Amino acid sequence: MPKFIGFILAHVPSTHLQLKKECCLLQEASPYENVSDDGLQGLCMTLGNSGCAVVNGERVGAALTEQARERPPTRGLCGKMAAVWERSLFEIGEWDRNRQEWRDIRADLGVNAIPGVKYSDSAGGFFYEDSGKLQSVTRNRFIHWTTSGDTLQLMEQSLDCNLLNNTVRIKFLNCHLLPSGVHIHETHDRVTVLILTNQTVHRIVLPHPSRMYRSELLTEGHVQSIFTDIGKLNLRDPANSFMIPGIQGHSNNSTASATWLNSDGEALFALASWSGGILIIQLPEQDTAGNPVLLELKHSSVMQRLLTGWMPTAIRGDQGPSDLPVSLAVQLLEHDAFIFALCQDHKLRLWSFKDQVCLMVADLLVFMPASKELRHTVSLGHKLRLAYSSTGFFLAVYLHCPKRGQFCVFQLVSCIESNRYSLDHISTLFFTQETLVDFALTPTDIWALWQDEDNQANVRYISFEHNNAGQWNQVFTQPVADEELYIPEDQDPKEAYLEYLFAPGRFTAHALLKALQIYCRGADRIVDPDMDGLKKEVTLAVENAIQNSVTEYEFSQEVYRQLQVEFWSKFYACCLQYQEALARPLALLVNARTNMVCLLKKGFQSFFFPCLTIDHLYMSSDECLFLEDECSLTDDPDVARDLHRLVQCLRLVGDTITLEMASLMETAVSHLHPPEKAAEQILEYLLARDTETHMELQSKLQDIRNPGNVIQLLLREMDQEGDLDTGDVQPPHIRMNITQFFGSNVAINIVCQAVYHMSVTRFLICRDLLILEQLMLHLGDSMNLGAGGYLLQLQQDLIPRTSLLVCSYFVVRWASRSLASAVPVDMMESNLRQLSVLELTDSHILTTKQPVTGPGTVVELFYQNVARKHILSRLLSQANSPLNQPLINYAQVGIALASHLLQYLWANNSSFLFAEFLMGHCQYVQLQEYVRLLQPWCEVNVGSRRFVLGQCYLVTGEGHKALECFCDAAAAVGREEFLDRLIQVEDEEAASNPRVQYYNKVLRLLEDMTLPALVLQLAAIAVTEARDDWKILAALWTKIFKHHLDLGRNHQAYESLTQNPDSSRQLDCLRQLVVVLCERSQLQDLVEFPYINLHDEVVGIIESRARAVDLMTHNYYELLYAFHVQRHNFRKAGTVMYEYGMRLGREVRSLDGLQKQVNCYLVGINCLRQIRSEYAWIVQPVCGATYERPGSSPKRNHDGEFTATQTCHQIDIVELKDLEKEFVLARTRLLLAKHDPASAAIAGSASAEEMVALLVQVGLFDAAVFLCQTFKLSLNPIFEGLSYKCIKLQLTGETAQSDAWDWLKTNQIPSIVATKESSATDEAWRLLSSYLDRYQSPSSQYHRCVINKLLSHGVPLPNWLINSYKKVDVAGLLRLYLNYDLLEEAVDLVLEYIDALMGKGPQYFNIERSLSATAAPVWLPYTSIDQLLQALGENPGNMNNMRLSEKLRSTLADYHQQVNQTTSDMSSYRRQQQQL
Repeated sequence: MPKFIGFILAHVPSTHLQLKKECCLLQEASPYENVSDDGLQGLCMTLGNSGCAVVNGERVGAALTEQARERPPTRGLCGKMAAVWERSLFEIGEWDRNRQEWRDIRADLGVNAIPGVKYSDSAGGFFYEDSGKLQSVTRNRFIHWTTSGDTLQLMEQSLDCNLLNNTVRIKFLNCHLLPSGVHIHETHDRVTVLILTNQTVHRIVLPHPSRMYRSELLTEGHVQSIFTDIGKLNLRDPANSFMIPGIQGHSNNSTASATWLNSDGEALFALASWSGGILIIQLPEQDTAGNPVLLELKHSSVMQRLLTGWMPTAIRGDQGPSDLPVSLAVQLLEHDAFIFALCQDHKLRLWSFKDQVCLMVADLLVFMPASKELRHTVSLGHKLRLAYSSTGFFLAVYLHCPKRGQFCVFQLVSCIESNRYSLDHISTLFFTQETLVDFALTPTDIWALWQDEDNQANVRYISFEHNNAGQWNQVFTQPVADEELYIPEDQDPKEAYLEYLFAPGRFTAHALLKALQIYCRGADRIVDPDMDGLKKEVTLAVENAIQNSVTEYEFSQEVYRQLQVEFWSKFYACCLQYQEALARPLALLVNARTNMVCLLKKGFQSFFFPCLTIDHLYMSSDECLFLEDECSLTDDPDVARDLHRLVQCLRLVGDTITLEMASLMETAVSHLHPPEKAAEQILEYLLARDTETHMELQSKLQDIRNPGNVIQLLLREMDQEGDLDTGDVQPPHIRMNITQFFGSNVAINIVCQAVYHMSVTRFLICRDLLILEQLMLHLGDSMNLGAGGYLLQLQQDLIPRTSLLVCSYFVVRWASRSLASAVPVDMMESNLRQLSVLELTDSHILTTKQPVTGPGTVVELFYQNVARKHILSRLLSQANSPLNQPLINYAQVGIALASHLLQYLWANNSSFLFAEFLMGHCQYVQLQEYVRLLQPWCEVNVGSRRFVLGQCYLVTGEGHKALECFCDAAAAVGREEFLDRLIQVEDEEAASNPRVQYYNKVLRLLEDMTLPALVLQLAAIAVTEARDDWKILAALWTKIFKHHLDLGRNHQAYESLTQNPDSSRQLDCLRQLVVVLCERSQLQDLVEFPYINLHDEVVGIIESRARAVDLMTHNYYELLYAFHVQRHNFRKAGTVMYEYGMRLGREVRSLDGLQKQVNCYLVGINCLRQIRSEYAWIVQPVCGATYERPGSSPKRNHDGEFTATQTCHQIDIVELKDLEKEFVLARTRLLLAKHDPASAAIAGSASAEEMVALLVQVGLFDAAVFLCQTFKLSLNPIFEGLSYKCIKLQLTGETAQSDAWDWLKTNQIPSIVATKESSATDEAWRLLSSYLDRYQSPSSQYHRCVINKLLSHGVPLPNWLINSYKKVDVAGLLRLYLNYDLLEEAVDLVLEYIDALMGKGPQYFNIERSLSATAAPVWLPYTSIDQLLQALGENPGNMNNMRLSEKLRSTLADYHQQVNQTTSDMSSYRRQQQQL
């Protein structure tokens, strides 16, 4: 059986009457068959809002039987509708702070405008049939609209998700929309919008939401609206539009209309005709051929059918203008449509569309007292509404008359036997308000909307059957705004006005923009800015106005403040004017199924929310309160009576408090002063200025029997402290379906505004109660206020509890109005990184898919991202939860969500979700204020609040404050859930010391923020906590070492290293110390540290680092050298330098590498010379040994097997002389690299022999000679190279001559003054000559080498070379001549040599004495001479050779003759000597 829940708005009338039930049958009615209740369940009710009500849905039968006359006392769920409302409601304004983006569509049927036609603005709405079902796509989804002139604005909204493309604005050219002219009907696959203007009717067919989505389990936060593709429709299509005939068609005197869809899908429009009948326009089914049909229902039961056009001779019968319908309603029953017409002659007529007959006429003046004067007048203000429930069909009629009005509620019944219809009168309700804007009917209640003289909306609702006292229930509507603002003296007027104007839910963006445009006299440059931009524009406009009004350059602060107040108040008045225009009420929108009630206004809509009992008691006036209101809090009638009297006292105190007094309490709480002190001060003001109120309060307090108990009851009801466990997890499909439940911006606004309203109301209750308690304390024992000891209870218990509630609700109120800060993406990423350090990012509390962009409040953001999911989880775990009911009850769900959200915001609850959310979403300013407000009085989660405050200080750069907060929070570790979750670890040993684990988390956070100084301070504290836990101590000392090192405190780092109890960590720290100090070039500190018991480790670390890193970018070898020298270990130092030099030679083939190598060998030589010669040696690994880098992967062969590690057992001893040789070789390589940089890569690994060749090649002959002498190598390559260069210079041109000077100047040439004609060639020959003179060999091999080189290239021998060689080896020269076939030169040499032997020029051959008997024997190279003669004689035809041969033979003959003579003389001489 369906559930109907209603909402209503109204003022309480001054008189309440109820008439007895009467029945008046004025005309016979045809019989209708009964229908079962099951056939009525599909009924869908759509309420028009200005002149009609249409009940439409599946085809049902008439449940209008005589049994309906006997209604049960309650009607199922409908009978409890008023109970769920807690008797009164309050209004929650819903508007977007940013302007709506409307899509504009034009509908032009080519009609001409009718002058003088003007209708009032109107509004209405539509709820989907399944909007109350939890599993439906249309859950919590509805459409509402407003009309103004020729413009219709349609908007679809959902409480679950934000709809895209959900707004559209249609302009009907030259037409005016009827105030009741928009109707929406729903079928299983379509949503049809039927629109009536004064000249046309239109049909717009849209897809049903269930057809737009594949699945009903919607999990996305944004879905498409049914208006998404409305722009693609053709509004001029003749099949979906029709022009009303202009002569005898629609009556401009009445705006009544109704529509429905029949079973064939045809759209039917009913409206008042000019003749007083009902004009019906029937459009064919969508996408089918056919023409529109017009017909008219008249009192004579004649139906005129016109297929095209309107007959000018229509039958008028006996109808007159008094029969004109002013309100129409349609009810579909089986295959017929009942049309109810409330006419201006005060009669209700019932028409059958199927039979075209009037079934019933009821004179409603019968139910109206003193109606004689009204019988001959007409009224256009009557209204008609329909409602249906399982027990029958109900009609509510509003009868309008001057200065008063009344509601009459009837039930339509039928008598099967007599075939008659009748109205069963249920009740009549009177009121004194004249201007009724709209009313709605549910199966149990009437909701009414009035507009008072100040254009404020007044809403009331009443149960029309079960309200014997005629008491209308209150709805507390929102006033537009305060006409004047109270600005404290200590507040800047600009800040006060801006804070008030841009407070959430106070002024719409449209009102502010319009006011700004008027204030700036039509500034067109302001085009729909956002709220932040609008705030800047407003500030700029007002400030400019102030400056333009000032004529003096200097004026006092008081004058400037007056100017500010003047101009800001002017702008505020403009805003107030436009906000009032937008807040003009137009209609009520009631959903009887879900109990949702909306108030539709000109510029926005608002929702009604149920007041809880405490709020209802405080807000309601005395005449609206009954004892049963209090009985819901207690079963004791005496306690209920005391509670009633206490609330009266509170209300009296609240009415007496002025703005200044109220500001005093708020300022005290905001400034963290005790509220009870402010209450005492306010009480003093009250006692001094209002004696009458004082006496009245004393009188009322005397009537309270037990004030202590009733105050405790009140405090207990307002205290939100409770358990907030999430409960069991629901099945996946259910949880998926409610993922977006109440998650749209609209729902967020409703729930959060409800919490704000509750916090405001209860703050006032607690404030007034605290003042009243101070009054009781002031009165003391002078009055009988209950049992003994009450004053002590008041002073020690009740006042502190009340003061606590004042502060608590103040914080909730502040949070509900605190705007969320926009968070850039980079800040959000930085925050997530910090939370990941704390290992909190896996919590959905701290994560969001998109950054905060504003301008919602922090409570709205909290509800959207965190609280809603927790609340839904809790509600699903409760058996009696509203989510576990067959239909969604908006009132129950709203109360549940708001109450739970208030609990999550309640500071004294154990839940820390709100503060954790503020931290996780970068709302640091709001979080600091939140912690500040709670600091003096909230004793729950003290440590957690200090922790999140420290996080705020970290972000704002106040590190020392953050550290203080973190240290304070440590005391609460193990006692608060948030801190316990922060330190959760899997290691049981680590969990044994939770405070140390907390310190570790904070240390990681500080490290992530790069605050080493703070890390050191906190780590020192943690060390004292760790005590004897060596693992934790090792970790802490490692952190201390690291950050001392980062700060450049090398000695403190070393000290912390030595304190580390873990040897492996100590070694790691030592390694890091070496590396960092080396990179910083702080080698002095590194070398001078004592390294007690760490000497070998340091050496090993430096050696491993030296062998593992790049030699040119790190100086670990030099560090190790300095380390050994510092400790006078010179052999080790020399070894290090020798190894460094060896590696440089192998790995660094560059000029810098060679220079470093030379320096290394030189330093190594110096080290070995510092020790005694017998110890001046070092050990060198044999050739082939390799240095394995630490951590390198094992080597494998081509088969994948591990290769055997090469073990080096043989060692070589490197003595000082060997090192000196290496130094010479290295220095020679460096010389070569400097002279020819291209050869540096080759020279780096060249041996001594290879270096000689390279040096000769580039002309460094002196260096080559020195290298050969050092390594005892032959000089032949040098002489050959130099000879070759001389040959090349002699044969080449000037370019080679100039280049030769480059290498010539690198060699030491004999200091002979060169003439101007001296050339590079001459200098080269001179260098060669000097080398031959300087480096002589016993066998004259160098001369022979040179001559051989020259002759091999065909270069004639220079005379100086011949002369030089003749003196040392004439035979060798002769052999060279013979080898190169220089016969003539050979003959000349032999002849010259023979002459020298015979005394002619012996000095040229270095012959001391020529051939004589007394001289030493001489010799001739006869073998070479014989070879020469043989060569000369081989070619007899060569006359020159023959001549030379003869000459040589002749000379030899003379020589032989001289030899014989000399031999004879020598023999004679020897004989003479012997004889002597």
